[in-house]
Amino acid sequence: MPRALQNGLKSKIKGGSYSMKKGKNRWLIALSAVGIHLSIGSVYAWSNFTNPLIEEFGWSNQQVQLTFSIAILFLGLSAAFLGHFVEKYGPRKAGLLAAAFFGAGITGAGFAVQLGSLPLLYLSYGVLGGIGLGVGYIAPVSTLVKWFPDRRGLATGLAIMGFGFAAAISSPIMDMLIKSVGIASTFYILGISYFIVMLFSSLYLAKPEEGWLPEGFKDKVNSGKVKLKQDLAQLTANEAVKTKRFYYLWIMLFINITCGIAILSAAKPLAEETIGLSTAEAAALVGVLGIFNGLGRIGWASVSDYIGRTNTYTTFFVLQIGLFFMLPQTSTALLFQVMLAVIYTCYGGGFASIPAFIGDIFGTKQLGAIHGYILTAWAAAGLAGPLFAAWVKDTTGTYAASLTVFGGLFIAALIVSILIRFDIKRLSEKQKQEEKLAS
Repeated sequence: MPRALQNGLKSKIKGGSYSMKKGKNRWLIALSAVGIHLSIGSVYAWSNFTNPLIEEFGWSNQQVQLTFSIAILFLGLSAAFLGHFVEKYGPRKAGLLAAAFFGAGITGAGFAVQLGSLPLLYLSYGVLGGIGLGVGYIAPVSTLVKWFPDRRGLATGLAIMGFGFAAAISSPIMDMLIKSVGIASTFYILGISYFIVMLFSSLYLAKPEEGWLPEGFKDKVNSGKVKLKQDLAQLTANEAVKTKRFYYLWIMLFINITCGIAILSAAKPLAEETIGLSTAEAAALVGVLGIFNGLGRIGWASVSDYIGRTNTYTTFFVLQIGLFFMLPQTSTALLFQVMLAVIYTCYGGGFASIPAFIGDIFGTKQLGAIHGYILTAWAAAGLAGPLFAAWVKDTTGTYAASLTVFGGLFIAALIVSILIRFDIKRLSEKQKQEEKLAS
């Protein structure tokens, strides 16, 4: 082959005209991400083990629930500390690491139950499983943002929707297994099954080549029909944490999760207390609302592709300011349930929209690592929200006061969502000036 032709071919490959990942289908990449998130999202079905463990070993409810709290804590910590691992070694190795930790954690929980050891349960399900959760959460999401430059919100919404729906899928399976084979065997079966699903899902994950664009979208960009939106910056994770907008994002996510997860933890007694639902009716309501959590992830993330990530978060806060102040005053059952459903969609949508938001304002250079740092807001909120709501309930005898406080927090979040606009506008103007000078 003539040298000039060789050089031209190399140039096209480097520039993204040809993809070295030609055999990869981005929708199968998305499906692989969903497979991982459906597995790790089963952590939200932990309550299936609560009563069986209490009945078998006589542990307190608080002791058993601490297992879940430890898992969420290590989710946030591992996402923060291992985000750089995801960027350095790629999504495939990160996914395999997640499969190993999560599979070992769930399987190890079976040994803990056989031995009747609560500390071993904390170590296996809480620590090992939690590490698998954190790495497994960020690895496919950061990859999807790069495979879907045209529809970032939709792509990340698909994967994180899997996390939201996982409990609805795995909960009846867990209940059936516990009743038929016992707690320990249930952990063994789930641990091996999740490992296999995550293993095969991870093996298909890969980053696209630098500058890669999907064919149809690339043609539109080349013809001038569509303008490729430029990210505001391309920062490393350590550079990102030195900016104001990083902390703006952190605060917005923290408030959205704190208030949302408090409602999740108290939805059943809140429905009984406020509108007089029976225990069975309230339990059914919680199950239905879980569907809105999942739908909000794909729905709001997709909407954010059209109205923008900042407008999406501002909408979350405007809606929830009114809803949280109105909830304690609402006695109509249907209206109360509709309001809770909207809150659940906003809660799920906050998770699903944040990766695309990070890509927009920090770029995709180290998106996984930045996402990991941002997810420390989840770890903090997972402790703050339910504990505060429970404390208010114990102190006042009602959840009403905590809902009013949460409404006030959303006012603060709304202010932050306005402040980040000024920062984004300043950077956008600076970017335009640099493009003019370059041309």
